[in-house]
Amino acid sequence: MEISKRLLPQSHRQEHAADETKLGFGDKFTDHMFKMDYYDRAWRNPRIEPTAPLSLSPAAMVLHYCQTVFEGLKCYRHPGDRLALFRPKDNFRRFNQSAERMAIPLVDEEFMLQAVKELLRVDGDWTPSLPGSSLYIRPTIIATEPHLGVRPAREYLLYVLLSPVGAYYKEGFAPIKIYVEDFFTRAAQGGLGSVKAGASYAASLLATEKAAQKGFTQLLWLDAQEHRYVEEVGSMNMFFVINGKIVTADLTGTILPGVTRSSVLKVAADMGLTVEERRLDINEVLAAKETGALTEAFGAGTAAVISPVGTLSYNERQFAIADGQVGPITQKLYDELVGIQYGGRPDPYGWIEFVD
Repeated sequence: MEISKRLLPQSHRQEHAADETKLGFGDKFTDHMFKMDYYDRAWRNPRIEPTAPLSLSPAAMVLHYCQTVFEGLKCYRHPGDRLALFRPKDNFRRFNQSAERMAIPLVDEEFMLQAVKELLRVDGDWTPSLPGSSLYIRPTIIATEPHLGVRPAREYLLYVLLSPVGAYYKEGFAPIKIYVEDFFTRAAQGGLGSVKAGASYAASLLATEKAAQKGFTQLLWLDAQEHRYVEEVGSMNMFFVINGKIVTADLTGTILPGVTRSSVLKVAADMGLTVEERRLDINEVLAAKETGALTEAFGAGTAAVISPVGTLSYNERQFAIADGQVGPITQKLYDELVGIQYGGRPDPYGWIEFVD
């Protein structure tokens, strides 16, 4: 399909942020967006046009039955001002996995990659250059058919937004505080935990807000059945360093198969570190803290990349991890991944995809 373009004249385009240290995350958007419609059993009319509010019927099925999925990936400015994407094919593969679970029509993954590149050729100059900043890319599909009845929609809108961003957490790469949630659950077997569906995140908001009111950056979910086994943090997969081994929850259908998670496991193994994907009881974590076997903890996700954890709270008790500092393994993995993403280190995995 050919992508049509309706672009703003230069005189009507926004000025870029003068101070990249104040970008925040997800509050500002570039001048243009990509859109594509689904009807009559096919995706049609791919186009790039000015970013503007959407027009929806109040009966649009997304508003009533939450039939929507999204992705998150980033564009980085490399030396020589080359624009680079990090593992975008993996993101679009997961985009389709999410769509399939939500009974949404699949997209052509290669075409989506080309569409994002074309959008970046239009608005790629918004990509900030400050270390730690990037251009966040949010592909989304929503059910637009006006119908009040529980069934998969027959009409959809796919759109892609670009947003220049700084650090996801206000702490930046400083250790964050995590609250372990032992009542509310995010996902159960057979549910939506392994896909990026809007409903999954809606289910997490109340508990996350309560944790924030107590002064915590994020919360750590436990399994829905026994409230014992570590799953993931709201915006990241979770890792613990126990007895020198990196331990993370295995993919059993209740946690997101993170692209950054996969990257951490590969890079760590190539560094000679032992990695384990398995069920991890929160009581094992606390026991390891008591004996000194737990030396580090960190989260990993597209938004934050790697975020060290300095405090863990469970049953109203707080436990300092790595004396509240960034651990050496966490730092080493962060440096390697960020180095690849920003072009400061070689990419032996072929993860970088250039826009030009």
